[in-house]
Amino acid sequence: MTAARQTGEGVFFDFSGRTKLRLTGNDRLRFLNGQVTNDVRKATESTSIEACVLNAKGKINARVFISATPDCLWIDAAPKLREALFARLDRYVIADDVQIEDVTDRLSIFHVLSRAAPDIADCQRMLSARRFVETGWDIWADSAFHDAVSGQLSSTFRFFDAASAEILRIEDGIPGWGRELTEEIIPIEANLEERTVDYEKGCYIGQEVISRIKMSGQTNKRLCGLISLRDTPLRPGMKLAGSANGKQVGWITSATVLGIESSGAESPIRVEVVPLPFI
Repeated sequence: MTAARQTGEGVFFDFSGRTKLRLTGNDRLRFLNGQVTNDVRKATESTSIEACVLNAKGKINARVFISATPDCLWIDAAPKLREALFARLDRYVIADDVQIEDVTDRLSIFHVLSRAAPDIADCQRMLSARRFVETGWDIWADSAFHDAVSGQLSSTFRFFDAASAEILRIEDGIPGWGRELTEEIIPIEANLEERTVDYEKGCYIGQEVISRIKMSGQTNKRLCGLISLRDTPLRPGMKLAGSANGKQVGWITSATVLGIESSGAESPIRVEVVPLPFI
């Protein structure tokens, strides 16, 4: 992926497995603004926004992307959240004129990293989306046209599979669901503040905790980058111990090889803490 980025080669990803929800009803904007950390009014037909859905303790139930069309709001999230996210949002629809529909199987999503918007037929919507460090283009299409759209993209852009997408995610320092993001993590701890939190919007579930952390400037945890100093492989689940007292100071959530070959040594591994993104 790094080579493609350096040469400016356009690439695309197939994110069709992501959870997709459609919100309709006259109260949809007010309702969703009360559920997420970002201001839904910034979501348009041409630009998506990123947000988090929290519980009352400020911990993450989901990281989502939101876009809008004249008659509805669209949400997409990690595939694993299909049932949980629908249930979480539906639980708070009380007297609101809001309908939530699971359209996961009816729609495909492709993401293109290129300077110019791709010229693709058979797509329902195309919008700007920042899924990695660089802003790209989301292409939404009916599932019946999945293969046709994929073929059109393949004629112009290089396809990167799920493994390549994971490498790019780690290089860019983007937290992933089930890795860096769990229901025990607060958005600020995962470096999602700039991407997902609007401090000027109205109230939402979990806001008090987020505002309190903003005021204090203190968190118990913080997502950071690590590089093995001896080319020894790092693996998810490894515990990190302080060099002075040996006490646990963190753990590894995602790992990949950044252009170096690694050995298989099992002795204690020395690591360096580095800023994110890596690249």
